[in-house]
Amino acid sequence: MTAQPKPQPSAEAMEIDRQIAELEKASASPGSQEEIERLCEQRESLDKGSKGDAVWERVLLARHPKRPYTLDYIAMLFTDFTEVHGDRRFGDDRAIVSGLARFEGRPVAVVGHQKGRDTRQKVERNFGMPKPEGYRKALRVMQLAAKFGLPVIAMVDTPAAYPGIGAEERGQAEAIAHNLKEIPKLAVPIVVVIHGEGGSGGALAIAIGDKVIMMRNAIYSVIPPESCSSILWRDWDHKEEAARILKLTSEDLLGFGIIDEIAPEPSGAAHTDPMAAAQMLRPLLAAGLEELSSLSQAELLRRRHDRLRHLATFVTGN
Repeated sequence: MTAQPKPQPSAEAMEIDRQIAELEKASASPGSQEEIERLCEQRESLDKGSKGDAVWERVLLARHPKRPYTLDYIAMLFTDFTEVHGDRRFGDDRAIVSGLARFEGRPVAVVGHQKGRDTRQKVERNFGMPKPEGYRKALRVMQLAAKFGLPVIAMVDTPAAYPGIGAEERGQAEAIAHNLKEIPKLAVPIVVVIHGEGGSGGALAIAIGDKVIMMRNAIYSVIPPESCSSILWRDWDHKEEAARILKLTSEDLLGFGIIDEIAPEPSGAAHTDPMAAAQMLRPLLAAGLEELSSLSQAELLRRRHDRLRHLATFVTGN
């Protein structure tokens, strides 16, 4: 009996295998180990070839290696982007990009997380996990925007803040807390776009705004599902159940009032047609800026503070 030929892996599967192999050789940092696990999960989902848990599918789509990143959206939505580097204290964190640009002819400031495509970029961008100097750079650009009356657009896509020793030594928790305290004071419109992973305080440190837009297949959570599973069950085997419990999908968060709008994505998700995804996001960004720009500074700050005070407020009947 003739043996059936073994099916050949797809080009996407071979690319993921290549990145896993390179990362295993390149680095032993906490970020590289987490990235390897994420790529392995993506590879496993390709092997299955069928839809599994719907919420977990959202997690995989949010982490898809071909999903558009912040610099991709900047190239597709903005013109005249000029990047600003450094925090004027320690250095330049490549996991955060920030600068000045024009959106439909209007000057704005843009800050956002940035991941890498290949192994070299992943290491250079620290897998999209910022260090303290990244958050300080983002705040510096936001404060510069406020000084000149420019709206701010924050693009969120990070697994979490970097948990390494160096980041802790340079004040990771203080940097995040300082952003949480200072950003609400900025008297300019702030529109937040969660377009990939919105991971914990690593995301929230630049995600405080007047209007929060979330791409349909993005996720936003206080903790990654794997870490939640590790805490509750002492392993990663329950990550899919943890994802369901965390209520991290765009529909969940819209229902809770955490976000304001859901941006649609092309059929098959944003990675199948990045330009179409950007054009679906464009009118929501434009409408948000138009609405917020019509408010006085006093009204803008009042509405922002009211919004923050009502987050996670639940009212039950008698």
